[in-house]
Amino acid sequence: MRKTVFAACGAVAMAALGPVIVATTPMAAAAAVRGTPDGFADLVEDVIPAVVNISTSQSIPQTAFSAPTSPEARSLGSGFIIDPSGFVVTNGHVIENADTITVTLEDGEEYPATLRGVDRETDLAVLKIQSDRRFPSVSFGNSDRARVGDWVVAIGQPFGLGGSVSVGIISARNRDIDSGLYDDFIQTDAAINRGNSGGPLFDLKGNVIGVNTVIYSQTGGSVGVGFAVPSTMANRVVRQLIEFGQTERGYLGVLLEDVNDDIRTRLALPSKEGAWVFEVPSASGPAGLAGIRKDDVIVRFNGRPIKERRDLTRAVADTPVGATVPVVLLRDGERVTVRVTIARRETQFALRDDTIEASGLTLQSSTAETKTLFGLPDDTTGVVVTHVETTSPLSGQLKEGDVIMEVGWHAVPDVGAIRQQLNQLRDAGSGPVQILVKRDGRLFYAHIMP
Repeated sequence: MRKTVFAACGAVAMAALGPVIVATTPMAAAAAVRGTPDGFADLVEDVIPAVVNISTSQSIPQTAFSAPTSPEARSLGSGFIIDPSGFVVTNGHVIENADTITVTLEDGEEYPATLRGVDRETDLAVLKIQSDRRFPSVSFGNSDRARVGDWVVAIGQPFGLGGSVSVGIISARNRDIDSGLYDDFIQTDAAINRGNSGGPLFDLKGNVIGVNTVIYSQTGGSVGVGFAVPSTMANRVVRQLIEFGQTERGYLGVLLEDVNDDIRTRLALPSKEGAWVFEVPSASGPAGLAGIRKDDVIVRFNGRPIKERRDLTRAVADTPVGATVPVVLLRDGERVTVRVTIARRETQFALRDDTIEASGLTLQSSTAETKTLFGLPDDTTGVVVTHVETTSPLSGQLKEGDVIMEVGWHAVPDVGAIRQQLNQLRDAGSGPVQILVKRDGRLFYAHIMP
């Protein structure tokens, strides 16, 4: 972590030496004017009523040999109200596997809540409090204006203790921690502990500039390295979840890699900036229809400069579905501009011939494209989960990028195999069947209805 400190140096004038002139640089003068806040009490008092605790309960399956039990509530995390009608933002993992959700306000009032939608890519979720009353709320700010070194205030419910406040600075921006396709985290040294997940990160104006999501820790406690989803991304995702119950991300239809030394030499590129197209998997996709080719290097997308692959991934995802935008690329030593009409990522996967839907899951064979999109190892075999509907009975267990290896003890190396296996089980009138799933090198079992 890098922290820049501006210090103004003083000097003592000695009579024997005459007057001493102290020069102050403009940078030091600006830092002195900003100074350290006298306190954060007024800010906290204004915003903390909108910060909530979120607890859930989960039904425990009963067997003929088990004693009757009732679901047990768990204080899992934090959230914040963004609209007086009761829409609450939190993390997806906070309400994972929940049968009932309870939101507790700072004053102790409890309300039931329902899940409006989850975005697995950013681990964001939206809840709706079941009440007609008007609630205290906060608003998203513009995280693009946040600077490294700015003060921030994190508020949440660590360890189920109730509202708790910690203060720090923005340690870094645009962090990629390999948690997903759209990593763009704000890093902060404000203490974030268990139970802070889903809570807000405020600027000094009381605007939410981040959603606290993950920490780096070897102990489980705060070590001063926390990460928040920036508000510019969170606001867009949250609005889509409120309106549609799911996200609508742009889709270009290319396989990308960063430009390395070998690619730069082979293509005679002036630098390593840009996103190298190593494959256009479908001629009927947005990129194929626009004339984008293998070995093109995209350097500008819809007016945004592209320095590396993830710049393009985020730019495409941010583009409204159906928009036609200019794409500048390098081809055979020349700059070429094409216009591409952006499709919807979720729909494109569902329409493919090598894709099926089952139990609210969109499943696709393990191909070069799916491996690249979800960061899967090259030797991955099986069927990849490319989308999970919020209404799916497996929405709390599976997520995009999971790989189904077996269905009912039978290996399913591709979509054809899983389609055949599910059809046979369905024809036989089977109930829920066990599936073997692989995630991040870990295997676990779930159940799917054929």
